[in-house]
Amino acid sequence: MAALAFPRHIRTPPKPSSFSNKPKAKPRTRISVRSSLAPPQLGFSDPFVLELAEALEDSLPSPSSPKLSPLQRIRDASSETLLSTPWPSRKDEPFRFTDTSFIKNSTIYPVSRPPPQSLEAPPASCEETQLPQLAIVDGYIVDFGSNLSGLPDGVYVGSLSNATSESLVERIGEFVSGFDWGDLFWSINGVGAPDLAVVYVPAGCRVENPVHLRYYSAEASDEGSNRLPLSNPRVFVLVEKGGEVDIVEEFIGGDGNRCYWANPVLEVVLGEGGKIRHSYVQNQSPCAAHIKWTSVQQEAESSYQLVEVSSGGKLSRHNLHVQQLGPGTVTELSTLHLAFNEQTQDLHSRLVLDYPHGSSRQLHKCIVANSQGQAVFDGNVKVNRYAQQTDAGQLTRSLLLEPRATVNVKPNLQIIADDVKCSHGAAISDLEESQLFYFQARGIDPKTARKALVFSFGAEVVSQLPNSFVQKKVENQIRELLDPR
Repeated sequence: MAALAFPRHIRTPPKPSSFSNKPKAKPRTRISVRSSLAPPQLGFSDPFVLELAEALEDSLPSPSSPKLSPLQRIRDASSETLLSTPWPSRKDEPFRFTDTSFIKNSTIYPVSRPPPQSLEAPPASCEETQLPQLAIVDGYIVDFGSNLSGLPDGVYVGSLSNATSESLVERIGEFVSGFDWGDLFWSINGVGAPDLAVVYVPAGCRVENPVHLRYYSAEASDEGSNRLPLSNPRVFVLVEKGGEVDIVEEFIGGDGNRCYWANPVLEVVLGEGGKIRHSYVQNQSPCAAHIKWTSVQQEAESSYQLVEVSSGGKLSRHNLHVQQLGPGTVTELSTLHLAFNEQTQDLHSRLVLDYPHGSSRQLHKCIVANSQGQAVFDGNVKVNRYAQQTDAGQLTRSLLLEPRATVNVKPNLQIIADDVKCSHGAAISDLEESQLFYFQARGIDPKTARKALVFSFGAEVVSQLPNSFVQKKVENQIRELLDPR
């Protein structure tokens, strides 16, 4: 069979100067990209995806410990699905309104080594520095910027490769690589993740202070460049029966309008009666691509709350999948997306209810304040046959502030059970003239009035952030977007 001709624009280029030292020769990490599958046929594998998979494989460090076996299983499972999945196009329903050609047309190369020790961590507030923090730079877990002191006994936060408890590694291994709903970007992360960060809370343990996960994209190219370094951070959270923890995910870009692609994955397993309050703040470079997967499995009587505020990225997409695996389960999802530049802000959510007496609430809000800006919401709530006496509500509201600003919303309820209380709604509008008139009648100029109304529109979500320091930071970010200097 003739050799496949791959596109030349994805060939791995030389690393930027800050990472210019040549790596030492190392054994190639053989995952199933080439070894466990038959030679790819033209109708079977997308050549672009295949070469990207090979570039990811070549960037991986060699396993140094059997403790990495759960990560290796993630890589093996992901590579099998990756090679049979083409790059998405606008003809595919999940990407009908989301154009990913910005990524495909760039020169992609995986970040292949940890950041240098001379790299300084982004500044944090005084309140943040007192909290347990884990710093993840370009997908690598680093010591600088991390502070893991003060955690309760039995709680583990850190790299799986540094875990000293064999039972913990085995416990994590029971859950990894068992998710069947991921797409191409989930598989890219699984193949290219250099390590696995773990947050483990034992049964009955309540973690008083929120665990702060700070993701930082350091390797990047200048604005206008066609080069797009790719990082694949991966985090696994396991909260055993009756455990409680707050998780704060914060994504930060480099200085200025830098170009890179962050492709993170967060997996959450929440045991019976457990509780997680999850804050997700995305404020990356306006020239970056940010595609995130969040997968949550909830056992009986557990509670999961997500509050998301996303304002960064040229292309930002959050794939959110929540599955209730027991009766009496509570799920609350609140998201705010802001497009103040030529951005695409996309949320694709899927909530599956399989057991009785479950409840869910989803509030999605977006603000598009640029004529070339776009927001996408595709929310699916599936109430299966045995999920009787379920109470599920979904609401999406969009604020368009420019004439050609765009939003595409698709709230979707699929109900098979016959004894449920479910509702959904959607509203799209500009600011009401009556509201502006109310301010003007009290001597407030139209520009100030619009800022106040836009801020209050998003405040319904921001006020639900469970931690005061996160709320304050997000409020300051929104004010800067409303009044750029």
